[in-house]
Amino acid sequence: MSDDVETETKSKSPRRPLTLRRTETGAVKQSFSHGRSKTVVVETKRRRVLTPKKGDEAKPEAKESEAPEKKSARPIVKPAAKPKAKEAEKPDEADDKKQGSVLRTLSDDEKQARAEALATARREQQARAKREAAERAEREAREAEERTKLEEDRKRQAIEEEKRAKEAEARRKAEEEAREALEEEERERKKRNAAKADARAKGKEPEAERQADADPDNPLAQLGGRLKTRRKGGDDRRDTSKAKESPRRRSGKLTIANALDDEERQRSLASVKRAREREKQARQQRAGGGARVVRDVIIPETITVQELAARMSMRAVDLVKELMKQGQMVTANATLDADTAQLVAEDLGHAVKRVSEADVEEGLGGAADTDADMKSRPPVVTIMGHVDHGKTSLLDALRQTDVVAGEAGGITQHIGAYQVDLGNERKITFLDTPGHAAFTQMRARGAKVTDIIILVVAADDSIMPQTEEAISHAKAAGVPIIVAINKVDKPDADPNKVRTDLLQYEIQVESMGGDVQDVEVSALKKMNLDGLQEAILLQSELLELKANPDRPAEGAVVEGRLDKGRGAVATMLVERGTLKRGDIMVVGSEWGKVRAMSDDKGAQVKEAGPAYPVEILGLNGVPEPGDTFHVVESEARAREIAEFRQRQRREKAAAKSSGTSLEQMMAQLQDSEIKEMPIVIKGDVQGSIEAIVGALDKMSTDEVRVRVLHTGVGGISESDVILAEASNAPVIGFNVRANKQARDEAERSGVEIRYYSVIYDLIDDIKAVLSGMLDPELRETFLGNAEILEVFSISKHGKVAGCRVSEGKVERGAKVRLIRDDVVIHEGELSQLKRFKDDVNEVPAGQECGMSFANYEDMKAGDVIECFRVEKVTRTL
Repeated sequence: MSDDVETETKSKSPRRPLTLRRTETGAVKQSFSHGRSKTVVVETKRRRVLTPKKGDEAKPEAKESEAPEKKSARPIVKPAAKPKAKEAEKPDEADDKKQGSVLRTLSDDEKQARAEALATARREQQARAKREAAERAEREAREAEERTKLEEDRKRQAIEEEKRAKEAEARRKAEEEAREALEEEERERKKRNAAKADARAKGKEPEAERQADADPDNPLAQLGGRLKTRRKGGDDRRDTSKAKESPRRRSGKLTIANALDDEERQRSLASVKRAREREKQARQQRAGGGARVVRDVIIPETITVQELAARMSMRAVDLVKELMKQGQMVTANATLDADTAQLVAEDLGHAVKRVSEADVEEGLGGAADTDADMKSRPPVVTIMGHVDHGKTSLLDALRQTDVVAGEAGGITQHIGAYQVDLGNERKITFLDTPGHAAFTQMRARGAKVTDIIILVVAADDSIMPQTEEAISHAKAAGVPIIVAINKVDKPDADPNKVRTDLLQYEIQVESMGGDVQDVEVSALKKMNLDGLQEAILLQSELLELKANPDRPAEGAVVEGRLDKGRGAVATMLVERGTLKRGDIMVVGSEWGKVRAMSDDKGAQVKEAGPAYPVEILGLNGVPEPGDTFHVVESEARAREIAEFRQRQRREKAAAKSSGTSLEQMMAQLQDSEIKEMPIVIKGDVQGSIEAIVGALDKMSTDEVRVRVLHTGVGGISESDVILAEASNAPVIGFNVRANKQARDEAERSGVEIRYYSVIYDLIDDIKAVLSGMLDPELRETFLGNAEILEVFSISKHGKVAGCRVSEGKVERGAKVRLIRDDVVIHEGELSQLKRFKDDVNEVPAGQECGMSFANYEDMKAGDVIECFRVEKVTRTL
């Protein structure tokens, strides 16, 4: 810095503290690029004057230090210049020669101000660096956005150019089609004109054309007039160009102005038909990959897009595209109704055949048998009768077995199928049915699949309730009856009484002039069993029983159960055809393959002919008794039929449970007031479960009923116990037992498992439980009447009625009614009964007493008090 600047600075007013906030004297403002500036304080120092010695020249002035750098506020220290040799040095200047001289030392305020200025400058520098970084990032983001916009504009421009090219191509095609249509119309017009000219020349113009030309209201004449007008002059060219540019179909909103606008050229009906035909052919070519292949497409009531595409031999993707073009947004797994599927298939050029879902069962029964194929078969005989009349014992005597010994309680609880060989190729198939009232459905099934019914009647009991029921089933099935009068060896046996009692049910035996055979037998003594066999064979000869054994087997299910080691086991009776090992069959809603077959004695057999009872393994589930079975050609057909039947059962159950009619709503409200006993039932065979459920349903009343949560064939499992626990229900096992896991779960959850082997005991126990759930009956017993003579008010006891007992007696604690003018105005309890001042338990007729009612004091003289007792009587079903 020059001396002039320093002198000017020293001549100013007293020194101020250094600051960067504003420009002051002694400060220099620096300017940088991008509009940045910085103010720097210039430090001024006083000149140091050294006094020379005598005779010496004045010492040259020491150079002043330069101004500090821009970025540093520290004082700059420079060494002092060396004096000449002749100069005299002061004693205190000896050190200056070694380490330099300090021009001036800053004060504390100046140091602090300088430090603050330095910190402020650093902060500003950091803030400036941040601003520059933010500006740089913003600039880069803006540049990237501009680049993205340019790229999108280029893509959009490419798409628009492609779209314009497609539109131009479509417009060109439309123009070509329009030109072709016009040329064709022109040719047709020329042909018509030529034909008209020929006709006029011959004088034979068609009458229809003359009328069309003469009638101004005829649409053909109007159309011809418009065509003639548009084909004239320059307007015709403009209309033609307009028709070429217009789309093939009317687009946009249809308004009255558009509908009545005759300026636009209209396409002819023939042109529209040709365009639609061309579009249809193009669609067919796309679907068929070029060559048109017409297929017979079978369409059920509902079908998926994937399956429909497979039946039309095309890809599902292409079919989805076709459906989307028609406005249906679907996927390959979407379900189409039959009408939509038919329209799509016909649009693609295929022949459609509509089928119903129930058509899967068509042809299941096979063709009818001819007389030439029929061969004689053994008779199927069902033994029916009342409980304990000796049905099973008679069958044991015929078979020379002992089935009765193995039956619980000595009663039959399952329907069994057996075959007896009489020799000389004579066989008889027997069905043994239970006689208990609960097994009504079993007896009905036995009557349906049988040829002859043996009605077993005990000679000592005669006709009983289940005997009447067996007669009804036989008459309903139209099956002939043979009466077997059993137990004729007993002293009190009276066979004639049995024959006479049968007349009440329109059964007249041969000994009484009728046509029904009767045989007196004794199963215990094995008396006259040959006579019974002969009667059966005679009846079968009269019936001429025949069947065709050379065809797929058909028949009925007699019984079904679940075996732990073998799975589902079904006892079946073959009605026609021959069942072989390895056959695939449909049994109700179940299906399977015959893995093994055994007869009634447990021996394995390879095939079973008509009227042959067998036990088969291999079904995927336990069939219902009474279901029919059919042998089919493949597993796919068996599975399809079984799934259809299962779906039908589910739909019926859902429809039955989801009723919304008024009657059903009232029934639901009534059901909510009924006390229910939940129960889980597991049995050994399906028929026993059916009989148990039917018997429990009959016990239900308007107040209590049994709600069966679950039924199943087989042992009691852990899931059964868990289900019972959720509903606080017991588990009933009929001829089955629980496994270890089920027993452990029952102990943990406190679920009761009860085992039964006789249906009598089960029904009696359930009936006792339901009887305990009934509300007791309230029975009222009249005690006496008393008349109020006067009413007294007592401070401690309130109002007390002075009465005289006029009839019967009055007891303390009994129920009372207060009657005024023959109207009951209060009913409650008698709280106090006094005779004079003493409390008494009862007061007889003719005596006076004091009475007070509980929580009631509105008594008047002349009222009558009726005293009565209420008793609870236990009710039973």
